[in-house]
Amino acid sequence: MLPPRLWASVLCLLWAEGCRCLEATGGSFTADGAVRHLVTALDGVYVATEEKLYQLRRDLSVVRAVNQRGVLTGAGDAAQFSRVAEEDPGNATFGVNVLLAFAENGTLVSCGVTDDECGYCELRALADVSAVLHRERILVGPPGRSGASAAVLVAVDGVERDFYILTAVRQRKGESSRGVCASSTEAVYLHDTDNRHDGGIFSFSGDSSNPLFKSRGDVDFVDAFQLGSAIYLLANVLPSEAGGGRVRLIWLRAKTKKADTLKSLRGASLLVPGQKGGRLAASSVVSAGPASTLWAGVFGADGDPSATQLLLFDVTPDPEIPADKDPDFCSAVTCGRRDGAAKELQPLKVLYRRSAMTSVAATTHGTWMVFFVGTEDGQLIKLSVDQNHRGTCPTVLYRSADDRKAFPGMRLDRADGKHVYAAFDDQVLRVPASTCRTRRTREDCWSAQDPSCVWCHSKKSCTFKDECQNSHWFSFPDDYQKKRISYTVQRHNSGQIRLDVRTHVSADQNARDTFACQFSRRSGELCSREGPFPTFPQCTCVLLNGTLSAEGTSAAVKVRLGPTVFTERIKLTTCSDIRGSPTAALCRRCVETGCGWSEDGCSWATAGATNDGVCETTTTRPTNVSKPEIYSISPGAVSFYGHNRAVLLGSNLGHVTGVRIQIDEDCAPRESPVWNNTGVSLEFHIPAIRGKGTVRACAVLPDGGCHGDAAIAYTSAPSCAAVTPSSTWSSGKRTITLAGSNLDAVDGVSHGHALQEVSLPADRSFRNLTYQTPAAASTRSVFSSDIYLKVANETLACWQSIAYHPDPQFTGFTATRRGDDVRVAVQKSADRLEMTVKEVSASGVYGGEEYPCVTEAKDAGDSADFFVCKIRSAPDVNFRQLKVFYGDKTVTLRNTSHPFALMWLVVLAIPCIVVAVALIYRRQQKQLTVKMNKRMENLELDIRNDIRQGFVDMQTEKANLLEKVGPIPFLDYKDFACRIFFPENEALTASCTAEARGRPKESVPALSELIRDRRFLTCAVHAAEEQKSFTVKDKCAMASLLTVALHGDLSYLTETTEELLKDLMRKNSTAQAKMLLRRTESVVEKLLTNWMSICLYGFLKESVGQHLFLLASALTQQIARGPVDRVTGKALYTLSEDWLLWQAQDFTSLRLKALFAAGGGGEVSEPLEAVALTCDTVEQAKEKILRTFEAKFGFPYNRPPMSVSIELERDGAFVALEEVDASSEAVGEVTMLNTLEHYKVPDGATIKVLSRKDPSASWKGEPTGGTSPDSARSQTAAARDGLGSHIYNGDTSGKYFHLIDPDVDENRGKNPERKKLKLKEVHLTKLLSTKVAVHSFVENLFGSVWGPSNRRAPLAVKYFFDFLDRQADEMKISDPDVLHIWKTNSFPLRFWVNILKNPQFVFDLDKSAHLDGCLSVTAQAFMDSFSLSDTQLGKHAPTNKLLYAKDVPKYKEEAKDYFRRIREQQPISRSDFYKFLDEESKKHQNDFNEAAALEELGRMIRRYVPQICEKLEQTGAPAQLREQLRRVQETSDGARKSRGAAADAF
Repeated sequence: MLPPRLWASVLCLLWAEGCRCLEATGGSFTADGAVRHLVTALDGVYVATEEKLYQLRRDLSVVRAVNQRGVLTGAGDAAQFSRVAEEDPGNATFGVNVLLAFAENGTLVSCGVTDDECGYCELRALADVSAVLHRERILVGPPGRSGASAAVLVAVDGVERDFYILTAVRQRKGESSRGVCASSTEAVYLHDTDNRHDGGIFSFSGDSSNPLFKSRGDVDFVDAFQLGSAIYLLANVLPSEAGGGRVRLIWLRAKTKKADTLKSLRGASLLVPGQKGGRLAASSVVSAGPASTLWAGVFGADGDPSATQLLLFDVTPDPEIPADKDPDFCSAVTCGRRDGAAKELQPLKVLYRRSAMTSVAATTHGTWMVFFVGTEDGQLIKLSVDQNHRGTCPTVLYRSADDRKAFPGMRLDRADGKHVYAAFDDQVLRVPASTCRTRRTREDCWSAQDPSCVWCHSKKSCTFKDECQNSHWFSFPDDYQKKRISYTVQRHNSGQIRLDVRTHVSADQNARDTFACQFSRRSGELCSREGPFPTFPQCTCVLLNGTLSAEGTSAAVKVRLGPTVFTERIKLTTCSDIRGSPTAALCRRCVETGCGWSEDGCSWATAGATNDGVCETTTTRPTNVSKPEIYSISPGAVSFYGHNRAVLLGSNLGHVTGVRIQIDEDCAPRESPVWNNTGVSLEFHIPAIRGKGTVRACAVLPDGGCHGDAAIAYTSAPSCAAVTPSSTWSSGKRTITLAGSNLDAVDGVSHGHALQEVSLPADRSFRNLTYQTPAAASTRSVFSSDIYLKVANETLACWQSIAYHPDPQFTGFTATRRGDDVRVAVQKSADRLEMTVKEVSASGVYGGEEYPCVTEAKDAGDSADFFVCKIRSAPDVNFRQLKVFYGDKTVTLRNTSHPFALMWLVVLAIPCIVVAVALIYRRQQKQLTVKMNKRMENLELDIRNDIRQGFVDMQTEKANLLEKVGPIPFLDYKDFACRIFFPENEALTASCTAEARGRPKESVPALSELIRDRRFLTCAVHAAEEQKSFTVKDKCAMASLLTVALHGDLSYLTETTEELLKDLMRKNSTAQAKMLLRRTESVVEKLLTNWMSICLYGFLKESVGQHLFLLASALTQQIARGPVDRVTGKALYTLSEDWLLWQAQDFTSLRLKALFAAGGGGEVSEPLEAVALTCDTVEQAKEKILRTFEAKFGFPYNRPPMSVSIELERDGAFVALEEVDASSEAVGEVTMLNTLEHYKVPDGATIKVLSRKDPSASWKGEPTGGTSPDSARSQTAAARDGLGSHIYNGDTSGKYFHLIDPDVDENRGKNPERKKLKLKEVHLTKLLSTKVAVHSFVENLFGSVWGPSNRRAPLAVKYFFDFLDRQADEMKISDPDVLHIWKTNSFPLRFWVNILKNPQFVFDLDKSAHLDGCLSVTAQAFMDSFSLSDTQLGKHAPTNKLLYAKDVPKYKEEAKDYFRRIREQQPISRSDFYKFLDEESKKHQNDFNEAAALEELGRMIRRYVPQICEKLEQTGAPAQLREQLRRVQETSDGARKSRGAAADAF
């Protein structure tokens, strides 16, 4: 079977909620398995899994992927490992244990073991990991595939800087190597990184002997790093007979000799507060300075590793510790017993306590330390700590809905430090390190408590400090504060009352120099003018009259820092007036008004503490109110969405006013009000939070005190994995079981067709949930309804659906007495509900009494099902009535089989027959009239039903188009440019992209020099264009060859294009001005297209490409949702009337369980559910199954479609399905392709996918109509390109047809359903349905082109539009419409319409003719947005115009605004734009073979040398240009003659 890991690897794709993060990530990547190593460099990320090695860009897009499978030949140390292609079999896998980015020499060190447990190492190029620079069969790192080891590159400074690879290897004294190769015996090794030393690369030998570093006991290494010349090793020494486990820190000094390095070891033990032992889980350097080195680690307890805490240590090496005297490690052959204990280091601070922390990364921002913590339940948390080691409230940067464990190796982006690379199982994320950009106001920016965020005055936004240059900024202070200001009130002996206000903000120096405060109150002045002058960050107010009113004085403090002004309101009170029982609430009231608190109560600030921390230790005096106690909270575990109407049980709850939930020690608590308080129970809402974990809850009293203690666990969101059964009847109330995880947090279930109707779970647990389905409107058709989960105030998609079928039809029963019991067989019409014995019950009715009938068995048949039940100890009566119960429905059946009734029926039938015979003659007379009327009625009914169904579909149909389509297959620049330059000329494409070999021909440099003379080039272009033999195709080829030849000098190409455009403008008269640039009829118009494509490639890829790909994918999905005719490619769902399949017959959807053959022993995979239609052909069904496979796993099936066949499981055996076989239906000489309906494939059928032994043998039987097997095979081979392809050349009068009937005579009664009259106009609503389904994708695409109002247009667009404005002024064109048309023709029409209609220019995809038709409709709407005329559309207008008629006016306004913004945008100077062009040239300087392009261009120019010379002479060009041209011609002719002579001689 397929390994379960494959199914789990694509869980994120199937369960969108599971991968949704709180903030937008900066990129993501899903590997083929769990991440084992994650390494970053300045310009990339490197990831190793069990099967692959990936090279990623900083945005996590894939650069290279290297397969780690291969073939192992030989044995032992002599064995050789060589990789194989991904599709080829292999017998071994290279498992990476050491992955290091060696930036100094541009290599990636990759070492590990193969399947025989033998070592293997590779040096790969950092720039291209597919390039292997060195490989060797040697062990570097641990001998197996286990973890608990560490590695680091060690730099040694000397006469010449040297590098070593230090590996710290997990030690187990009782273990022996399972491999056939030599294993490691040392705990630490130093390996060479080059061949400068005697042992060669990867050698660990020293100058005279092997350096030694051993451990006394069992050790797991956690981390290794180097700071300066000091090397740090972190290890867990495991518990042993000698003592418990402990965490050890080892220092080494990097020295020239390896042995000296290892002998310099000194060690210390890291203590965990409150624990005897401990275990280190993750490690990170915080800061390294000359005075101290700070380091942080995640520590767990020996007994409970999930109880983790983040500790901060000073790990500065201690030179007082004697070298090589450590009790656990030594640099000798054996480590003898050493007396004494290692030095113990106490942590500076416990920074954070939380369950199941697994990783940490740290950095600094000024005086702040910033920590990023990963957890076992799939969270990334940010914690900022000030210089006094006080932490802010933790921020959840990322939260997965499932419980994916964070990989220990978390890394910061080394290029900018603004992103964190974190791995969760098989997914790597690039998460923004700060939420600055999500903060919209200045106050929100400050309250983020993020030291990296500042409010930038010039940008009016919250951003990183380094992004706010030459501007005032405003930010969080250098120490942790909860409020922007704090104040104290003091009374001096002189009677003066002094108010001291301290601001807790940070700002630029210029703003601090203008620091000022203004105090005010509602009536009169507040301060005298005798106070001291304000000095940042404090200002003082001496109150005017020295008194405060008894009820208090409300005042405002207005603070100014440069242009930043903010106001805070404060309350001033005479401190001694705050009296009462010393409670925590009274203490907080005292401190919040600027007074001081002491044991005697509230006083002036000079006589008490002003920190609100003193209130936490305030003991409340006993009152008449008993303290509440909490026994339990139900539910005790909820998802992070919270829970409504939780129940708290306890005692003394009568005075409780709320439930306080403390999410984190450093965060403000959340309080929920209570209701239905009975004194022993109450209800409250558990609020939603941003993270996951355990929080504490207590009961709040009116005095502010909080009593009792209970835990609430926040878990992941519920997820669905399966639904059983997968169908229900339309009346509802069928019991359904959902399988998944965290389902005990679900409050209710609803279906897509009735979202407002919530079904409460009947039973639920973590894994399963049962509920009853809601009813649906009575319908004869089958439809699918999506399942949604109600969790607190959220509605989550379950990503499962239920098929609704008509209610079961119970048609009769028979009762048979057997002794004292009556056996009843209840007959039901066959359907797809798959009802079970438990779902059906019955009772016999006699004399008004009911006798239960216990259902015992079910007998399923082709046309009917029978449920057998037994009435025990039944009276001796004949039951003629039976009640059948299912769901909440009751069906009453009557047994009419009675001898007397039968006899009377026979007697009455005789006169009826006589009467019938008498009426036959009269009936025959009326028969024709009745039949005609009936046909007319049926025709009218059919048309009515079609119209109504179209209306219903248009109003209720939901596309459910997925936007997550995996990685977007962008073409690289070279392929993109070639498809633009040479869209129909593969020969020129190959020539201009081929690698240059040898020296270019002698004429090439001369021609290169010649075309860089603008006068010559313009004359050559004009001379060629004047020739009748110079076709449009030649003009496009010349333009593209010029583009390639001058690609390295885009500035000159731009100047030439401008010159040619000016000539074209002068050539056109005023009457023809509006036609300028409308078509590609000249060289310069094609040049302009190429130039735009070059300049806008970056903008296209970054801003528009994703939306274009999503639109193309959405259209492809929408087309495949309904019937698609296999022969013509027409579909029921489309945007184009020309591709509308209006002849489609009725169809239903089928859920198929696909099994994939795995191995040669008949093994199959777990079933994969795919959806097909009853009208799909066998090939269409197969393609949908293979598409489902690729969508689920992210990679295609390992066999091409034509090498795959499918079989249907029927009665325990598998039957082969073919598109044409002996059973195929024939109409005249035309054969209908077999469909799933033809094979009577039921819903839920099992389909096996297996490889063909003979891929060409597509037809099992002899095709009908005289078609040869070879012809059939060739036609089927063409089917591999997909649903929309014209696999049979669209020849419906030929040999095959599918959904569109052939134009031949046929017996109408043979298949009346296919012969129903169909009208195309009735199905035009399908165009609108498709338009609605993809409308959001179209809107996003158009919006990405002209962008938001604050986005600047691309430089090339602004530059070119300014050029057109200048030309219009010079030509004195006063008509604004002309200029608008120029801009429209040159940019939207010439570039964007070309891209919108041809996504294959941008992406690696195949565009079908049907998709091209749909994209043409969209492109037409886009072009209409730039039109100046308002077209009046009537009933005869084309549908592609009518479809977007209501949207185009809105698009026109957006397009006008876009042109206006471009016009108002700051002009770009020519020098700045040429700088941009030079950068573009450098990016792609080696992408094209310019010499080949010049050679092709030379051939074209040589055809018109006389005409070009004549044109040069007419324009007064220098004579040397003509001479140069003739020399180029002579050189080329001479070379041709030489080649000809050589060929003749040969």
